[in-house]
Formats: sequence, C-alpha cells, structure tokens
Amino acid sequence: MPSFFNLQTEVNISQLTESGLGLWLTNEYAGRKKVIFVDSNTMEYCLPVLINFIDGLSEAEIIEIPAGEENKTLDICFSVWESLTDYEFSRNDLFICLGGGMICDMGGFIASLYKRGMDCIYIPTSLLAIVDASIGGKTGVDMGPHKNHLGIFSFPRKVYIDLDFLSTLPQREVMNGWAEMLKHSLIADESHFRDMENCIVEISTIPPEWIEKSLRIKNEIVESDPKESGRRKLLNFGHTAGHAIEGALLQTSEPMDHGLAVAHGMLVEAKISALMNYISPDEFEQVRRCISKNFELRKFDEADFSTFVQLMRQDKKRKDEKVRFTLLTGIGQAEWDVVVEESVLNEALKVLSGVKN
Repeated sequence: MPSFFNLQTEVNISQLTESGLGLWLTNEYAGRKKVIFVDSNTMEYCLPVLINFIDGLSEAEIIEIPAGEENKTLDICFSVWESLTDYEFSRNDLFICLGGGMICDMGGFIASLYKRGMDCIYIPTSLLAIVDASIGGKTGVDMGPHKNHLGIFSFPRKVYIDLDFLSTLPQREVMNGWAEMLKHSLIADESHFRDMENCIVEISTIPPEWIEKSLRIKNEIVESDPKESGRRKLLNFGHTAGHAIEGALLQTSEPMDHGLAVAHGMLVEAKISALMNYISPDEFEQVRRCISKNFELRKFDEADFSTFVQLMRQDKKRKDEKVRFTLLTGIGQAEWDVVVEESVLNEALKVLSGVKN
C-alpha cells in the first residue's frame, strides 16, 4: 500500500524495516535524544523490532506503563513528564509512541504538552490504532468515567504503519479495530459495508485493502475539517452512546473494550436513526445483524440507562445544553449535529436490554 499525507503528517504503510525510518532518524535526529513510549504488551511483543532492526534506536530511553484503558490518566502522564525531565529531554528531542490506541492518544497528549510540545511520531501496533488513533491528531486522557475529557489536537510528524504487527493481536483487539472500520463503512461507503457484513472476522480474513480503505475514509474526512467544526463530526457515529457505556464500566470489575463499546453505541445510534425515520427498519436490521453476528453484545438493565444518559450529557459535542448525535441517513451516509430528545434516546437504549423495539 502506498504512503500518503495527512495534513502535515506523512503516513508510511510498509514493513517497518523497509520504511526508511532508520535513515530518517539519522538525517533528522542525529545527536538528539529519543524515547520510546510503550505499554506492557508492546514492550514484550513489538519493542524488539525497533531496538534490534532500526538504526538509531538501540540507545533510546524506554518508558513503559501498564496496559489498559484504566491507566490512561493524568497521574500516569505526570509520571512520564517527570521521567522526561529526569532524562533531561528537550522539546527538540523525539517522543516515539509504539502501541495501540491508548498509547497513541496518551503519548501524543504527553508530547504535545511537554515543554510546550516536543516532536512525536506514531508507530501503531493494533488495528484500532492503525485505522483510528494514528490518523486525525486527536490526543487525550480520561478523567474518571469521562472518555478523552482532557485533550488537544496535535499531529505527529510521521506515522509508520506495519501491518505485520497485527499478527501479535488477540481476537478481542482485532474486534476493537473492526468496530471502527465498520463505522467508516456505515458513514461513508456502502460497498465497504457490503464487504464487511459478510465477513466472519479474524485477522487473517481482513484484506489489507479494506484497512487501507478505512484509513483513507478517515483521512479524507479529517483533511476536510481538521478541528471538527463540521464534517469531521461524522466520525463520532457510535461514540456518543459508546463512550458513555465505556465510561460507565471503566471503573467497574467488568470494563468494556473501546471497540465493543462503540459496537453497542452504533447499535443504539442506528436505532435512534430508525426511530427518527432517518433510516428504514430494514436498514436498521442490516446494521443490527452485522453487529450481532460479529460482537458478543452485553445485555443491560434499564436501570443502567440513566447513568448512560448522564454521561452523554457530558459529551464533548454537546451544544446549547443539548446532546447532539451523528445519525445514519442510509447505509454509507450520515448527518451530524442532530439533536435527540431524551424520550427517543431512552427508547433506543432498550436495544441494549435485548428488547426488539
């Protein structure tokens, strides 16, 4: 797959050892310090590729944090900033994010604030990070149950995507990325959805060209609206409800992965779309069948719905005290900034209890 540019960021898609990363580091960062930011998973499975095969990284400092969304906090950020200070890093040195969506979101946030911003590159290692977190310049951390409540738009200098890293993923991580790919198809490309709805998902069954298609859908939308003043809000489909569900469960004994939460969120928001006559009942059933076939959906009691609604009221897209949704207007089409009455939202949430309303 060819490389392309995302605003000021070059996105390189190739095997890491053939990407030119080593030569670029030599040319751009000779004599400068480098730090590689990893979690406990990428420390074990991905870091050896960098330090053993990429020139200029054998002497890099390594900062490791525990894996898991529950560690995407300001407290962890402060510990990383303290380490950068102890290592005497400057804003002209390089911060390398090697990992999944959490590492890219959080690492970009850390780099963007350290000494008012130090250079940063992403090497995404999960399907979710490749098709979502690495593209678009959104960085952030959670605040309690509020997903990405603190953040800033900050683009890395480069993104290096090596699909070989996907072979290290467990199935649940594959599904996290698949949910975002499904979202891209539902908001922008019906033919992409038709391909995906007939696929039983395993990493070996996802053609690289499907991953590239999702990358390009997100890239084109971001380039048309970098700071989310309009069209970029299409990418929020499934996330208003999904983030509320994920946030509500984040500090419980049964947290939910981001992609699975987004799958639940897409089901809710597709139901809202049907209740408001934006899509037909048949189109909703197509979405429901695709999600139900590929994701092990959790059933919730209606008593949980008030918590979800309360968290949605804190959504970043709220305006004029009203929660705004991105809703489907067809398979492969969507509309943003739709105000939804709470009665409709509560009716739609019943799909999470297994009620076919």
